[in-house]
Amino acid sequence: MNRFIAAIAVAAAVVIGFATPSQAGLLNIFQPKPKVVATVSLTEQTMVVAVTTGSGETRNYVWNVSTGANGFETPTGKFTPTWLSKDHKSSQYDDAPMPHAVFFNQGIAVHGTQAISQLGNPASHGCVRLAPEHAAKFFDLVQTYGKFNTRIVVTG
Repeated sequence: MNRFIAAIAVAAAVVIGFATPSQAGLLNIFQPKPKVVATVSLTEQTMVVAVTTGSGETRNYVWNVSTGANGFETPTGKFTPTWLSKDHKSSQYDDAPMPHAVFFNQGIAVHGTQAISQLGNPASHGCVRLAPEHAAKFFDLVQTYGKFNTRIVVTG
């Protein structure tokens, strides 16, 4: 409904002559909204990141992860990131480094790890761990496209 009202307002501005179509955003209002969807598979220990640009093009990244070990399971479901911290340290686990952390469920985040030999196997306290360069890329994507245009989907 809000999109419809915005389209009418933009069209009125163009018709009345207050703005050209490009100045009024008429051309942009109907463009697909850019978005990031990160799908974490607990079974496969992978994260597939699909990035859809404003022009509708999609780019996919596939990265190995480490999710929660027994007793520290990563929660399943669909989440929107709640906050980001570039140089985070865990307050629960002896200031363990959590670089490029994208928090999505209380203290659970997607973040980088130096324990890259464990990627591909459950090994965390519930977080989704990535290689440092992949965590940095994901962090940048979330910052660029915005938390509200990002979904993190964790499947069994």
